[in-house]
Amino acid sequence: MNIIQKIESQIKDNPILIYMKGTPESPSCGFSAQAVQALSACGKKFAYINVLENIEIRNELPKYASWPTFPQLWINGELVGGCSIIIEMLNNGELQKLITSATKNKNMK
Repeated sequence: MNIIQKIESQIKDNPILIYMKGTPESPSCGFSAQAVQALSACGKKFAYINVLENIEIRNELPKYASWPTFPQLWINGELVGGCSIIIEMLNNGELQKLITSATKNKNMK
């Protein structure tokens, strides 16, 4: 499996996935920390990939997604965006609706 296939598989297999620097318990940048806080506020489980431990993903995902920075939030196979978009969506209620919809479709809690 090449790196693009791996990325596509991760996105397909995880209805809520954040590519971030660090882990949810120990983010390695402020933007990743803010994004995780926003996701956590929605109260649903989400998967993550630490791009600092996956250099190939860190190098290739920005090209694949046409999005140059991290974090990157993917929901139901679609790129939602980065930190600013995640925070904006949390503040206007869109993030909760999108996550609730994603978890209903996949029977997640």
